[in-house]
Amino acid sequence: MLGGVIPSEVEGSLHFSRDDKLIMAISVNIKDTLTHVGDLVRIHTKIVEGEKERTQIFEGLVLSIRGRDDNRTFTVRKIAAGGIGVERVFPIVSPWITKVEVKKTGHVRRAKLTYVRTQSTRQVSQITHKSI
Repeated sequence: MLGGVIPSEVEGSLHFSRDDKLIMAISVNIKDTLTHVGDLVRIHTKIVEGEKERTQIFEGLVLSIRGRDDNRTFTVRKIAAGGIGVERVFPIVSPWITKVEVKKTGHVRRAKLTYVRTQSTRQVSQITHKSI
């Protein structure tokens, strides 16, 4: 134990607890892929339209991870056509997510990247400057 902080592994995410309080999650396992806040990810989702099935890809920056156990979600933000920001909230335990790819790792010092909403695309791209 270092300085009263006890690391504990909960459902694939690394949490730090101080006096039995959960602080914040910064990483999570999604479909056997370790994902951190600030990573640029591609999420493959299964879409059913009538009798047809297809895979849709949503690519963006992981802004936050929230919740506990099976009720956990993560938020991904991308810049769509015309420079409009689109955010989508995905449940971590979902049969509709088929695959998650981490394109670039992000280097951030926060658990929630809500400040990214007000920044320019150039400033946001500096978060994920290293590629895998």
